Amino acid sequence: MDSVWIQTAHLPKFAPLRSDVRADVLITGGGIAGLLCAYKLAQAGVDCALVEADRICGGITRNTTAKITIQHGLIYRKLIRQFGVERAQLYLEANQAALEEYRTLCRNIDCAFEEKDSFVYSIGNRQKLEQELAALDQLGFSAEFLGSIPLPFPVAGAVKFERQAQFHPLKFIAAIAKGLRIFEHTKVLELGPRKVVTNGGTILAEKVIVATHFPILNKHGGYFLKLYQDRSYVLALQNAPDVEGMYLDEEEKGLSFRNYGGMLLLGGGSHRTGKQGGGWRELERFARRHYPGARETARWATQDCMTLDGVPYIGPYSRHTAGLYVVTGFNKWGMTSAMAAAGILTDLVLGRDSPYGEAFSPLRTVLRPQLAVNGLESVLGLLTPTVPRCPHMGCALKYNAAEHSWDCPCHGSRFGEDGTLIDNPAADDKKRM
Repeated sequence: MDSVWIQTAHLPKFAPLRSDVRADVLITGGGIAGLLCAYKLAQAGVDCALVEADRICGGITRNTTAKITIQHGLIYRKLIRQFGVERAQLYLEANQAALEEYRTLCRNIDCAFEEKDSFVYSIGNRQKLEQELAALDQLGFSAEFLGSIPLPFPVAGAVKFERQAQFHPLKFIAAIAKGLRIFEHTKVLELGPRKVVTNGGTILAEKVIVATHFPILNKHGGYFLKLYQDRSYVLALQNAPDVEGMYLDEEEKGLSFRNYGGMLLLGGGSHRTGKQGGGWRELERFARRHYPGARETARWATQDCMTLDGVPYIGPYSRHTAGLYVVTGFNKWGMTSAMAAAGILTDLVLGRDSPYGEAFSPLRTVLRPQLAVNGLESVLGLLTPTVPRCPHMGCALKYNAAEHSWDCPCHGSRFGEDGTLIDNPAADDKKRM
């Protein structure tokens, strides 16, 4: 179940840590967010190191659909309603700057970077699209309404963003990782002020960035309540149409489309981790109905951290952890969000004011409806009297027959049938029952 990115790229290998070391900045987590932080800090002349418990991009990054876009669903009306025009403007500008930075970097990197228009469509609610267009007009951003798009079903319309992009994420990573101070197969065992203990040695660092997808430090920040995880699925199809763009349903459970290398990447089937959802079966049914001549060449699934309000958490880990920073909660938009995060955190580490820092601060209010949902799921998971249990916080695990794994509906940890840890926030394997 490897993604097309894994099948078509070779990432550099790095030795594990085998002694105590020092660095001005330590980054924990070798996904695209951590690596972009390391790259930008190194470009700024900062002595930084990165540790990864497995291989770089061995988790979520390798399973992305790799859209580089500032069109994150119908988000801008929601942002204006929650935060006001000024904050929504900052969100848009931060992601626009990220897109432009990719555009500049990828000129010199062979990573299948292509400019493509991006579309969010609605099956039956044109009003939602018109409201989003009105919100974008408030922000001074030019978008276009289309009454039809080249997908095999009728729509009420779509909002079009011109000149967005898509790329091969692992070929991009292979290029920027060269020359960085990276230690693979180096697991963090203890995270403290200016001191990180790993299985290969102790690292002394003035500042630490936690970029481990789901934050690994439970006792600060309340991320186990501020985040939940969502799984979604992808089929790569040959002999399917070139849709000439990137498409996403405005509905949370809808489908996404983009092409790569003569294949159509069909995404969807999403659900909260540990819950029931459409999965690959939903995508298979759709493909049989609409692309009967298509042939599946790859399938994979991914997992996304979702925040309470749709905005990532980028900045100080908590009010009581000086020198500790976090990046998490990309809400399925990890490519532009990771680049935006790298810029914000580079500014913060260097003691500069970030123009976007306040808009993404993890210290913002948690009083959102999703907080109650997350709390209820945690209570239900703790009270469910079944085994096995998740070693993270003790919630009951649910068996995922499609992926042959044990998944936690509370916080999204996943384990293989043999108990081996697949996805965090759990830090250890599941005990055998």
